[in-house]
Amino acid sequence: MTSLGESQIYRDLMRFRPEGLSPNAWAVKAGVSRTVWADMRKHGNPSRRTLEKLLVAAGSSLLEFEALRLGPEPRQLIAGAAGHLGDVRGGWNPAPLQPLPLIASSLGGEWGEAGSQVEVTEIRPRELLEHLPRPPSLSGDPDAYALTIVGGSMWPRFRTGSRVAVSPRSPVAIGDDVLARLRSPNGAAANGLERVLITHLVRRTTDMFELRQFNPDRIIQVDTAEVEAILKIVGELI
Repeated sequence: MTSLGESQIYRDLMRFRPEGLSPNAWAVKAGVSRTVWADMRKHGNPSRRTLEKLLVAAGSSLLEFEALRLGPEPRQLIAGAAGHLGDVRGGWNPAPLQPLPLIASSLGGEWGEAGSQVEVTEIRPRELLEHLPRPPSLSGDPDAYALTIVGGSMWPRFRTGSRVAVSPRSPVAIGDDVLARLRSPNGAAANGLERVLITHLVRRTTDMFELRQFNPDRIIQVDTAEVEAILKIVGELI
């Protein structure tokens, strides 16, 4: 708790407050109770889901927030018994996190019929470009990796050139940003090339996935038979 009676996590979160919005208006935009601020000031223990909603409403992510809170003096963010985040500043140092591999990505044309304007990205998991610092939130997913956004289909959610983290072991829910790995044409998989759609998951049924890209705004339906896997994009790396 700070000298002003405010928890550190509250003060850190205020650095992400959207310009022109009061804290209460921010809470309303995020779909959380306005009482969250009083609880956070006093106790400093918001749930991870509440943090996610507030940060998404601010155009950010837990990855960015955790990176800020780690800063030059490392802090370990852990989930307590009630699923809350807390700081641990013990006398021991945790094992260093393994770096996050950045794999190659490039534009791969359009999905579906010509003129659909639905962007396809080609990724090459075997082509490692470099290693990046691994966010603490991905410490439990050894299969996680990063890639560069090469097109503009997800603007303003992700800008061209930004690097995002993909977590194959994270559960996927409606409303998540996702990487939809399409079933490969003959020979493509053998060459280490994967065609993917970087989109937003709107709906899913037993027969199809309903996906949205933002630029241009398109909602498409992809048969489950065409999809190898749906992986969660957990956020943008900074």
